[in-house]
Amino acid sequence: MLTNRKGMVIVPTGGGKTLSMITHVKNIFASNDGAKTIVVVVSPRILLAQQLSSEFLEQIDDAAVLHVHSGDTEHFSSTKPNIIHNWSAQAYSKQLIFTTYHSLHRIQEAGLNVHTIHFDESHNSVKKNFFPATKHFSTNANFCFFHTATPVYSATNNKPGMNDEQVYGQVICNVPAPELVSGGFIVPPKVSVKRLEINSSNVFERDCKHLLETIEGECIYKGLICSKSTKQIVGLMSKSSFSQEMQERGYSVLVITSKTGAMIDGKKVKREVFFDTLNAWGKDNDKKFVVLHHSIISEGISVSGLEAVVFMRNMNYIGLLQSVGRTLRLHHEDAADMKSGAIPAGQYQLYRKSFGKVIIPVSGDSDKVGIATAKKVQKALDVVFEQGEVCETIIKR
Repeated sequence: MLTNRKGMVIVPTGGGKTLSMITHVKNIFASNDGAKTIVVVVSPRILLAQQLSSEFLEQIDDAAVLHVHSGDTEHFSSTKPNIIHNWSAQAYSKQLIFTTYHSLHRIQEAGLNVHTIHFDESHNSVKKNFFPATKHFSTNANFCFFHTATPVYSATNNKPGMNDEQVYGQVICNVPAPELVSGGFIVPPKVSVKRLEINSSNVFERDCKHLLETIEGECIYKGLICSKSTKQIVGLMSKSSFSQEMQERGYSVLVITSKTGAMIDGKKVKREVFFDTLNAWGKDNDKKFVVLHHSIISEGISVSGLEAVVFMRNMNYIGLLQSVGRTLRLHHEDAADMKSGAIPAGQYQLYRKSFGKVIIPVSGDSDKVGIATAKKVQKALDVVFEQGEVCETIIKR
């Protein structure tokens, strides 16, 4: 990135995209020798913007910080262009702005002279509402980089794609997933199809039984459940015995959706508390829990300790790979042992966590959705983790 003005950085989940962004920004601030330098970091969700802010500020402690989105934050925040403009005019020379794709155009309207911009999960930038601001900053910023594990290209002139070199530049870095596995940075995925019987007319009790059988049968202690909808999650929690059954088995149940907010064992909590608790429990070897969500945790969110993902619905390739990526991070004790030399890096058979479980429940031979999901997951993971290729999405119309 230090030798290119713009370009795409394609790295699978867990490969260090955030660290590379932070390192680049530290170099930019150091090389600008006190001149006003505005750096923008864009993410698809408010939660991820908050997480990125925390990670950047662990290593950069001398910059003024602004958040441009509608979520709560301990830092100064606004989505009003005039307030953004006035803040930048009065702030320190080193300025860090964290925003979402939804609010990026507000920074454009504020007329800020952005020096460097990093687009995290940049496959989102091709969306119709986000592309104009993306193109603006790609054209006008001194440095502009697009980070993703799942690029989106376009085969039609009617819709933007990341193969538009004028906007996105060329691929300047592409790290194959097998390289990350062999280097001891992530663990490989392992797909398991769980066949279940349908013997209940109550859909929520049926889903409850399916999940209980899957969690027990696959020995899941810390799992992510990708639900079909918020309705399914609410039904599981209020119209089935799932919460009680999990409690009796010694599990906590965490729920997070855009409609219900964040909940821990039935109690509503702030999202910061939710993720702090989730990461603390992820590092506690004795704590058992499952997380139910629809899409919030799929992209970018770093969750410590998850060992399995259970798909309750079909998804596109981006959603599949992003969800699987949540479970491929190293066990914290394995990472420490590799650092000390106690375990050889890449010898994942010796790890406490040797792989990330990817589980698809299938309700008999008639479950066409479950069978289709299983085939799609296996195909996507073969492309990325066996063949070492990028799983691209092509827009054809």
